Amino acid sequence: MNVLIIEDDKVLALLLSKMVERLDYHVLGTYAKGSDAIDKAQELTPDLVLMDIMLEDDIDGIEATIEFQKNNKTSKVIYITGNSDSYNRERANSTEYVDYLVKPISLDDLKKSIQKIN
Repeated sequence: MNVLIIEDDKVLALLLSKMVERLDYHVLGTYAKGSDAIDKAQELTPDLVLMDIMLEDDIDGIEATIEFQKNNKTSKVIYITGNSDSYNRERANSTEYVDYLVKPISLDDLKKSIQKIN
């Protein structure tokens, strides 16, 4: 499985990369901007996108997901965010996603979420 990581915290992006590799999946890259999320999800067509909600630019993870899902229905999305508020959860419901995890997450949390895809 090819995984794209969209996370603006560089340490967390590295940690997620290590988790994905430990689960024997391939990391296509890590990006910190919503605009990159849109471009890379369309260009690389990953099997899975691990998507933070708050990103470096003015496009958040939910907006990026809405945009790339218009042309890419095959990539699955798992939100991994520090935002557990009802506003963002409601917004996320307008997208097709597999899971909504609240930071911090464990390797086991990620594994269980990914297993929902198969």
